[in-house]
Amino acid sequence: MKCLVLGHLTRDIIIRGSGLETRIGGGAYYSAAALSRFCDVEVLTSYGRDFPEEWIGALEEMGITVNAIPGERSTTYRLEYFDASRRELTLISTAAKIDELPDGRYDIIVLNPVAGEIGRNAIEAAKERGKLIGADVQGFIRRPFPGKVRVTGMPFEVFRGIHVLHADVSEAGYIRGLDPEGVEVLLISNGEEEGTVYMRGRAYRYRPTVVRVEETTGAGDVFLAAFTYFYRECPFVQALKKAGAFTALFLKYRGFDFPEDELNETAMRVHVKPLERKAL
Repeated sequence: MKCLVLGHLTRDIIIRGSGLETRIGGGAYYSAAALSRFCDVEVLTSYGRDFPEEWIGALEEMGITVNAIPGERSTTYRLEYFDASRRELTLISTAAKIDELPDGRYDIIVLNPVAGEIGRNAIEAAKERGKLIGADVQGFIRRPFPGKVRVTGMPFEVFRGIHVLHADVSEAGYIRGLDPEGVEVLLISNGEEEGTVYMRGRAYRYRPTVVRVEETTGAGDVFLAAFTYFYRECPFVQALKKAGAFTALFLKYRGFDFPEDELNETAMRVHVKPLERKAL
């Protein structure tokens, strides 16, 4: 199975109290890492000379092929954490835009920008070349200017026709004309709280398995990638349960090396229920 993930790999400067570290990040990184457990993954990205080569080597060791558009600088964020779920993001620099896709077709394409780097041409090309397309709202609504991260509105028409669209509950309000029937599956997550999912316009509630962790970075990106894969392989409710479980175990282990049995057992604790039709 061939999977393509679009979006910038980032240099993340992490600040917690008096501690500081720099590491690889970006929605494309977490989505690609999640998919690498299941399929051959290619990342279309951009970075500059300031991006450590050893980070690319680590991705290649995971079986991920990195296709990079040359850039003068890498996309770099400063993330200051106040607790496990609260943080302040500052954009320091951005890499080159992504306007074209590689030749060929893919079983899954995930669009996961971090600073508006995926252009309209690339979105339309993805719709043509991918059998199953997933996208995350987050990086589309962020303003791509250095400074404290701000968000702006985005017309829903950009996403119409995508199979799986993910947003957290705060981001969904920035999509103008949001139409649950305009995508096959709309995932609206709410951290560890109950979320809402629309399957061809039909609303469901789901409650994820709660995992007490010090960091939740990457959870939404993993959830999107895992659901898109499982949705290809399983019935809708089962895919939702397994994606929720997969994300919980990623948070628990901060990685993807967990047994299939634990994934299946955890999936049984993810609750999904349809809402009455009148709730739509």
